Amino acid sequence: MEGVIEVESGAHFSGWRPDGIIDPSTTSSCSLPQSSPCSTAPKQPFVIGVSGGTASGKTTVCDLIIQQLQDHRVVLVSQDSFYRGLTDDEMKHVHEYNFDHPDAFDTEQLVECITKLKSGESVQVPIYDFKHHRRCSDNFRQVNASEVIILEGILVFHEQRVRNMMNMKLFVDADADVRLARRIRRDTVERGRDVHSVLEQYAKFVKPAFDDFILPSKKYADIIIPRGGENRVAVDLIVQHIRTKLGQHNLCKIYPNLNVIHSTFQIRGMHTLIRDREISKHDFIFYSDRLIRLVVEHGLGYLPFTEKQVITPTGSIYTGVDFCKKLCGVSIIRSGESMENALRACCKGIKIGKILVHREGDETQLIYEKLPKDISERHVLLMDPVLGTGNTASQAIELLIQKGVPESRIIFLNLISAPEGIHGVCKRFPYLKIVTSEIEVGLNDEFRVIPGLGEFGERYFGTDDS
Repeated sequence: MEGVIEVESGAHFSGWRPDGIIDPSTTSSCSLPQSSPCSTAPKQPFVIGVSGGTASGKTTVCDLIIQQLQDHRVVLVSQDSFYRGLTDDEMKHVHEYNFDHPDAFDTEQLVECITKLKSGESVQVPIYDFKHHRRCSDNFRQVNASEVIILEGILVFHEQRVRNMMNMKLFVDADADVRLARRIRRDTVERGRDVHSVLEQYAKFVKPAFDDFILPSKKYADIIIPRGGENRVAVDLIVQHIRTKLGQHNLCKIYPNLNVIHSTFQIRGMHTLIRDREISKHDFIFYSDRLIRLVVEHGLGYLPFTEKQVITPTGSIYTGVDFCKKLCGVSIIRSGESMENALRACCKGIKIGKILVHREGDETQLIYEKLPKDISERHVLLMDPVLGTGNTASQAIELLIQKGVPESRIIFLNLISAPEGIHGVCKRFPYLKIVTSEIEVGLNDEFRVIPGLGEFGERYFGTDDS
């Protein structure tokens, strides 16, 4: 098929041309809108359609893409959520109902859903009960507006209105026997059906629908992925393309002094918990402390070390490193004090100073400071959980520099950073290092970090009960 790339193992690309030749210099046919992490809302989301026969591996491919990206700007919408609920009469003859026919889906609602997401609105996606063939009337899944929308389903290429919303179309291809075996396993284990009914349905509806509706839609695909989720090379290349267009870590490329901890699902899970406004105070402190400890440990890794040799219990010589001895912490009162225990746990007997800056909107005023007398001779770990506008941090950094601390000896530790604050601090202090665990979307009109953590100090120290 002209204009289609079939990705086999060993292929390498970051773009493609209409003649089917892989071209790493361009991505014109499937270009994502360039976005900045400073944007408060996506201008034009990039929609990726993923189609293929039943049990071809579409969901696996989507899950792998999302797992590798680990980016909150990517959401998944499944066509399966838009199955029409069966009427009582249809339920009586459920074995005669063709779930693989286009009429089985509420395409109007699907189009409305994607239209809203593309316009920056959040949507309530229905949840379908496959055992009882009904929608869960009181249960919905909220999907927020995002920069990348992955739409997955067997017939997402069939309807032209849906196709026209897509910027990239992937067709997951798998051998018919493999698809049948997967379907039998899935329907018997997950959907409570017996093998005989699965085979009967496959022969009567599934295979004819594949030949009539799904296979013909393959011609619309930009990329064909043979072997589904087993084709890790294809998935890796697609992920690379999305990463490039999303601009992941663009700020790290702009500012070499910005260091973001590598995201894992453990870290994302802890972020999810502490961002939940319904979390208990005990759990908020517990998971905040875990994240703070990771940030502190990561920050310590940027301190200078000297070589040191020791004798092991086996009498062998081990050549390692010795910790930096000239070190102190400085917390920006009051939120920064929440990070002191983690620093003390990592650095026994460390001195910790305090700086209090009063903030009114985007204006700041230095109120109080108490710092070690020999601070000019030390490396300083400056601590504040949230970097918002950067004004408070900049005032604290200016004070440290006035006290004789070289800018290159300051490491600023925080949990989350707004792009505005990163720009402000990194431009003003290019030799200082920032260590953070996540970069936020941006600031709202009230200079609050979005999605943010709220008033971290009040939540951590329990003074937000009112």
